[in-house]
Amino acid sequence: MTEELILNSSEESFITLAHGGGGTLTQQLIDDIFVPGFKNSYLEPLNDSALLRGVSERAAFTTDSFTVDPIFFPGGDIGYLAVCGTVNDLAVSGAVPKFLSIGMIIEEGLSFSDLKKIVSSVKKAADEAGVKIVTGDTKVVEKGKGDGIFINTSGIGIFNHNKTFIPANIQRGDKIIVNRDIGCHGMAVITARKNYGFTNRVKSDVAPLNHLIEKIIESGAAIRVMRDATRGGLATVLNEIAEAAHKTLIVEEKEIPVTEQVRGACEILGFDPVYVANEGVAVIFTAPEDADELISVMKRDKNGENSRIIGTVGDESDGMVVMNTTIGSSRVLDLLTGEMLPRIC
Repeated sequence: MTEELILNSSEESFITLAHGGGGTLTQQLIDDIFVPGFKNSYLEPLNDSALLRGVSERAAFTTDSFTVDPIFFPGGDIGYLAVCGTVNDLAVSGAVPKFLSIGMIIEEGLSFSDLKKIVSSVKKAADEAGVKIVTGDTKVVEKGKGDGIFINTSGIGIFNHNKTFIPANIQRGDKIIVNRDIGCHGMAVITARKNYGFTNRVKSDVAPLNHLIEKIIESGAAIRVMRDATRGGLATVLNEIAEAAHKTLIVEEKEIPVTEQVRGACEILGFDPVYVANEGVAVIFTAPEDADELISVMKRDKNGENSRIIGTVGDESDGMVVMNTTIGSSRVLDLLTGEMLPRIC
């Protein structure tokens, strides 16, 4: 390749197909953007696979892909979202997130300035969570076939305890807790889409929850199961747990925190907040005698300041989720049929 064909990665330049071709420009992309962005001793050897230290016999492994539209939204972007999503999947399983991979599928024409912003967000989220990016991959697709950028993240976490948090642990009378108000991420992405015409935009709740989860585990409370309520929202994760546990879950609508901004946007669009996606909301089931003290512990973390009990595990065993409404009636919260908000994470 001649010198003339080697493009620099200045703020004014753009991704080309050659950046994904495996040659000089790919190496330039790695050397100029990714290695400086994610710099750490595990990544720097640039081997085909990373040699990991500190992985115990009991480890968790997860993967997720992110196709959010738009890639920049109030409160975050696709890079920050990708790290937080995988960190939270590991954390709510009870593992301490340690190592992540980043796979980037970049559309020809993405500006280097946008790519650098995304890389910076990945680094910021990884630093906040205390995880390291130890391996990755880059592909470039033709203009019009990638919508800017897609990201896949995989993660490894280790267990430093012998506890297992699964729906089968749930018992009658257990309390259901959330760490904050719901629906912010989904509404942030929707109100950032120009075709909806919103001027008053909601800020996403996207955040790494692993430090909060560590405090929850260390509190000594009898934790039955934990989940992060992402795509499909609070109602979906409750249905998944109810079905797996063969228990009826009863939630109180007046106790489910929803901001006026989110509620207003949902009313305009005809959405129910309990089905709107979150990226910083954890749902925790705990023994009733431990619930109040656990709430106190959670409130001492910045991501748990608005923690509260929203429901109870009922006596029935039919795997349903029932919500007592603010007008005194009850309704069943079913699983969604179809996709309410596409490309939300």
